[in-house]
Amino acid sequence: MEAPARLPSANQHVVIAALGVATILAWGTSFYFPAVFAGPIVRDTQWSFEVVVSGTSVGLLVAGLAAPAVGRLINRYGGRPILLASSLLYAVGLSGVGLAPSSLFYLGSWAVVGLGMGCGLYDAVFAVLGRMYGRAARGPITNLTLVGGFSSTICWPLSALLIDAFGWRAACLIYAGLHLCVSLPLQYAVVRRRQSGHEDEQRDRTVVSGGVHPIPHERPIMILIGTIMSVATAVGAVVIVNMMTLLQARGETFAAAVALATLFGPAQVGARVFEFLFGKRYHPIYTLAASCILMALGLLLLWLAVPVLALVILCYGGGYGICWIARGTLPLALFGPSRFPVLIGRLAFPSLVSQALAPSLGAWLITAAGANTTIAVLTLAAVLNVVLVAMLWAVCRPHVLVASC
Repeated sequence: MEAPARLPSANQHVVIAALGVATILAWGTSFYFPAVFAGPIVRDTQWSFEVVVSGTSVGLLVAGLAAPAVGRLINRYGGRPILLASSLLYAVGLSGVGLAPSSLFYLGSWAVVGLGMGCGLYDAVFAVLGRMYGRAARGPITNLTLVGGFSSTICWPLSALLIDAFGWRAACLIYAGLHLCVSLPLQYAVVRRRQSGHEDEQRDRTVVSGGVHPIPHERPIMILIGTIMSVATAVGAVVIVNMMTLLQARGETFAAAVALATLFGPAQVGARVFEFLFGKRYHPIYTLAASCILMALGLLLLWLAVPVLALVILCYGGGYGICWIARGTLPLALFGPSRFPVLIGRLAFPSLVSQALAPSLGAWLITAAGANTTIAVLTLAAVLNVVLVAMLWAVCRPHVLVASC
């Protein structure tokens, strides 16, 4: 019996457009939330800035803890119920944030948002796309990150507009309504129901390599990938949160630092466009290698205080942008689609936890040792990540060569 049919290729653009809208809304109301909301919340409630910003850290931590279970659930029940749950959880959590009478209630609501993040951010959606398209999911994953790269560009000004017009509490409730009225129906419409158990079994049998049985050296490969992704996301979180401070440490005024920081988004999107155009011609391990090298190069140039800081932003932003693509496409290429949801859930756990803890550690390091020392530590971590990628290449080389034949 032949393998179950994939979604027709003509529908792929509709799928990515729908999931892309949901992804933009998911990132914009979680990871990018504090950039615009923190100030108004602090002024209105008198809660400390640290408490308000730590809501996102709580969400990321909960998302990381939930990630392995989310992967198993997607593998068992399919992607539709998980993505629909993400929209419901976002709606409940954001409603709680908007109605929060106390900081404790506020942080508890962020825990609910965190469950939505675990079910609806990149890792979960990558797993869903892996189930839908199998080994052909590299293109959809790349396209999704390309769309998702506009999250801050869209949601930051939208959030500012909503807060100015209605206040921050009403803005949270409006976002909750958008998750229910926009994201949820879009996800329901484009993500098919889980195949029958017989079809799942048949699909597993059609996987040529890495689909059912562990591949050689799977455990060290998983450890290396998990470590690389954790270091990359931790470094990325520290840089994003403290970008203005780090640029000002190199002699830039605040206004000039803000202007330079605007290059970060276009750098991410530009690198993802390159991956979209040429990614099918090479193995995803090269995407990961390019990502880590560009991030290390950008931080090294910042540490050396090169006069052209725009080059720093372009290198680092480009590397960080394609890191998210490698995060989804490399495990798929190495392990195959059958176990992809489970494995990407395991890989997401340490990286989301490190992403949650890194901003606080970065702020402590800047306060205790200064921005220059922080830049040096970040540069060292990024260079060590390049070394880890070289180790990963040495272990994965046989699989890469087979896949390239």
